[in-house]
Amino acid sequence: MANQIHPTAVIDPAASIGSGVFIGPYCVLGPRVKLGNGVRLVAHVVVDGRTTLGAGTVVYPFASLGQQPQDLKYKGEDSALEIGANNQIREHVTMNPGTEGGGMVTRVGDNCLFMVASHVAHDCQIGNHVILANNATLAGHVSVGDYAIIGGLSAVHQFVRIGEHAMIGGMSGVENDVIPYGMVKGDRAHLAGLNLVGLERRGFGRDDVRSLRSAYRMLFAPEGTMAERLEEVARLYKDQEHIGSVVDFIRARANRALCQPKNDEE
Repeated sequence: MANQIHPTAVIDPAASIGSGVFIGPYCVLGPRVKLGNGVRLVAHVVVDGRTTLGAGTVVYPFASLGQQPQDLKYKGEDSALEIGANNQIREHVTMNPGTEGGGMVTRVGDNCLFMVASHVAHDCQIGNHVILANNATLAGHVSVGDYAIIGGLSAVHQFVRIGEHAMIGGMSGVENDVIPYGMVKGDRAHLAGLNLVGLERRGFGRDDVRSLRSAYRMLFAPEGTMAERLEEVARLYKDQEHIGSVVDFIRARANRALCQPKNDEE
């Protein structure tokens, strides 16, 4: 398919552009930008730095991708921003490349939706099918698992991990890690049970949900230590993949604080 490029677009000759690409009015592309097949830049989009956009990704007006990280430690290192396929990046979204202190690359998976004015900071690692609602912001070095949803006006502290299928309620301030399948809310976010609605929508069976709820109660029971409860859950549910992912998540960075339940919520 032929490319469609508006005459007002400013494109560096060194930029790499796939086939079937649409570049609308007043877009600006830097010399090291790579656009996959079928990428669509609607209008007034700026893409700079060592930035890759995967096939089928659509970017809406006034988004800024690949500009210098908002990190005073950044010294011009040749870092990258890698955005996967079939993403929707809405108006005023900003995404920054990585830094030397975080692995040199910010990664975004496939089939994600970034709503108006959401922000992905340097060195973030975003999975597939992730949603950031309007004005949701990720600080540097945040990781977000597949199918997680970050509610509108939420802010996630640097280095926080958000597990797969987790739900962050709107206007939450997330300072600690969120377990897979968990739901958190609050201005200093606390765990408020499992993301049961999300699990149902994604086809989790009743037995899986029942087991996850039982494991959740054990993990956050008042008796014993977290280490003891974790080992008990790992033993009892050793053959259940979904619970295993929660156990592995906690074990992976045992020194990190987790969002905890508040007032016996579930």
